[in-house]
Amino acid sequence: MVDDTLAGCYVISLRPVGAHAGMRRAAAEHGARVLALSPWKLVQRDDALTRDSLRRALECDRVLFSSPAAVRAAASLQPLRMRPGQPWLTIGASTAAALCHAGVSTAISPARMDSEGLLALPELQQIDGLTIGVVTAPDGRYLLPATLQRRGARIVRADVYARESRALSPRTIRDLQAISAPMWLPVSSGEALQRVLSALPMATQAHLRQARVVAGSTRLAELAQTLGFMDVVQAGSARPRDLMAAAARAISHPLA
Repeated sequence: MVDDTLAGCYVISLRPVGAHAGMRRAAAEHGARVLALSPWKLVQRDDALTRDSLRRALECDRVLFSSPAAVRAAASLQPLRMRPGQPWLTIGASTAAALCHAGVSTAISPARMDSEGLLALPELQQIDGLTIGVVTAPDGRYLLPATLQRRGARIVRADVYARESRALSPRTIRDLQAISAPMWLPVSSGEALQRVLSALPMATQAHLRQARVVAGSTRLAELAQTLGFMDVVQAGSARPRDLMAAAARAISHPLA
């Protein structure tokens, strides 16, 4: 069902190149338009070293997937099959859905869909001496391996895709600067937000900071405030539909 709560607003999408469709659909459900502002594109890795690291990661006592992109990249390299008694964990429902599409229907994901929620799962508490395979990208989910290592686990990391920086086009920057309508900035990646800000001219940075941020987690909300965004709303998760629903609620119930 489409409502017009965000009619006249622009949603500034920081998703990777080619990954804005979900945000466009979610924004359209509330009457908003989308400007794509991609700081990077995702590139799958396919070499002997990556295949070997993935094989070793999938043989660990626990296997953790950091994103839907990690699942898709891993599935392109080899079939994904769980061993009996081997928990596979995901950062959230979208990653679990990607695993289900790849043939793994019993992955575990937290109710709180962020790194902190994942680390609170029972399967990641008593892990001293266990091996944990982390299927991810370079620099992705930096909190996870460090915390798991402090709990005594040995990490086997498989970086199955990479984030390749992409310069913002002058036209895209002009389009952003020209927006006079209310703006919403969904934030599901702190690194994406920081990269976009660093790529923008100072005047355009200031213009973007006029946007209302809707953050996918407490950590991301705090980061946005640290980076100078004054109006920050927190959503239940980083999924596009949840982000846009939180924005719509903030307009409909501003004191809630």
